[in-house]
Amino acid sequence: MGPKIKVAIIGLGFGKEFIPIYQAHPDSEVFAICQRNKGKLDSIGQEFGVENRYTRWEDILKIDEIDAVHIVTPILEHSDMTLKVLESGKHCACTVPMATTIEDLKAIVSARRKTGKVYMMMETAVYTREFLYVKKLVENGRLGKIQFLRGSHMQDMGLEGWPAYWLGFPPMWYGTHAISPLLSLAGKPAESVVCHGSGSISKNLSKKYGSPFAVETATFKLKDSDVVAEATRSLYETVRQYRESFDIYGDRLSFEWEQVQDGSPLLFEGGEKATRLEVPDTDELLPKEIKKYTLREQVQDDRHVSFVQGAGHGGSHPHMVNEFLSAIIEGRDSEVDAEIAANWTGSGVCAHESALRDGERIYIPVFG
Repeated sequence: MGPKIKVAIIGLGFGKEFIPIYQAHPDSEVFAICQRNKGKLDSIGQEFGVENRYTRWEDILKIDEIDAVHIVTPILEHSDMTLKVLESGKHCACTVPMATTIEDLKAIVSARRKTGKVYMMMETAVYTREFLYVKKLVENGRLGKIQFLRGSHMQDMGLEGWPAYWLGFPPMWYGTHAISPLLSLAGKPAESVVCHGSGSISKNLSKKYGSPFAVETATFKLKDSDVVAEATRSLYETVRQYRESFDIYGDRLSFEWEQVQDGSPLLFEGGEKATRLEVPDTDELLPKEIKKYTLREQVQDDRHVSFVQGAGHGGSHPHMVNEFLSAIIEGRDSEVDAEIAANWTGSGVCAHESALRDGERIYIPVFG
């Protein structure tokens, strides 16, 4: 056991969920937290016993004791923060998406190479219990040859009090939840994309980013593969219960995500046989100190149920933390290193560009 990795977390909205996981992990400690709102910062600091608190994220970069920074801030800040964290000589984890332009994606890949520090895009979709279950089916050959993959992320953000920068956001700029499971399971990067926009959103929404579409649907040609993957994304003025899903079809087995929340996914085995699944938790893959964060729920007594803080997004949070820390300790690339993250994110950026060009095929840059 070496010294613990000292982690700073920037952004304490969703970022708050990761504090107890880093604190419980045997290889890390939460050295500092950062939040613009001082009242909220102090409240969370007191709740979790974190003494080092900052309202300016730039101050984090000046602290030599900090080894790694986890960025959980608004999307448009990701690229600049990531570049500055890497350039400061610290390892960097960042929530999705990596950036919103091809130029920024290339800059992050270049900085990661130049600094030699670990970068990881913290993509929840490739660490959910459902994904890890299907990944095992693919790896052990039970699914057989992959024939087709489909992903979707549908969410009507007009119904809730989201920050202003979300208004009219191009759907595929935030497409990694739908795209990443497909490319990860196929084990191939996306090579090109054809995307069509469908429907329209109101002018007061579309004017901010010049993105007129209610829905964007893309088909991706994968490199060195005969497989095509399809992803659909919506953000506004399209009625649908929240759904963040993937389907995969093989010549031996196929898997489909549940249609509604609290439903069950389906496994298809030849002919007409369909089996509803209770996908198991994945705590056996983690250090014992953070196993509980994969669990769906924690029963307090016969009548009351409480959800474990940090156990959201299909139990993915502790897996992401563990992978980030393991990559640092082992001196290797993370599973969602800069080049992989750039392809997943860049696929969505290029998809949106294709939609704006009425379905023109766009070739995704090679970031490696």
